[in-house]
Amino acid sequence: MKIGIIGAGHIGATLARKWVKLGHQVSLANSRGPDSIRGLAAEIGATAVTAAQAAKSGEVVVVTIPQRAVMDLPKDLFQGVPADVVVIDTGNYYPTRDGAIPALEQGKTESVWVGELLGRPVVKAFNNIYSQSLADKSQPSGTPGRVALPVAGAPEAKAKVLRLIDELGFDPVDAGDLEGSWRQQPGTPCYTQDLDAPKLKAALAASDRSRIPEYRKAADDAAKPFFLAAAQPKP
Repeated sequence: MKIGIIGAGHIGATLARKWVKLGHQVSLANSRGPDSIRGLAAEIGATAVTAAQAAKSGEVVVVTIPQRAVMDLPKDLFQGVPADVVVIDTGNYYPTRDGAIPALEQGKTESVWVGELLGRPVVKAFNNIYSQSLADKSQPSGTPGRVALPVAGAPEAKAKVLRLIDELGFDPVDAGDLEGSWRQQPGTPCYTQDLDAPKLKAALAASDRSRIPEYRKAADDAAKPFFLAAAQPKP
């Protein structure tokens, strides 16, 4: 399969590395241009490209960038990209890092908002797992306690992502439509817990939409020291 990845951070680079090992052709882009990631791409076995090239490079395109950065993507990024190309959103909203985004503060589901900005529907996946777990916790299908990942979106697009997750070594769990993907946003019971499929389904069911502000604040408070340290000028 040909896969484009927009974002070469922890999740993007981990997915690229694993997919190349599985035999897929990966095009990797970031915000600073292909020259800045040629070394990483060469190490992984991917091709360094622009974001526009990544968007048009394959059957699946992964957008894995900070939530605020979605607003900086070209408005015509997916213009001319066939409707059957699946776009995966791995993003999460952290106000400390992203600044306040009014639509999300007012209750809009994060990936619904992302899809509106991109001008096409997305599938929510890979957002509730740390990159280290994504890199290290793959297991063959049928392994007891295999880590499960939720996937939310339209049925046809979601089916392709469910297969990719199983291939990567995780149990895919259908988490419903995109509007319901708030159940896997930061701070919710399934977030970064590395649960197996039965426990993940229970965690998704236990999520309470009225508690989204509480979930978000808890996750943001926990991540705040990391984001503040990352924002400090390098010596």
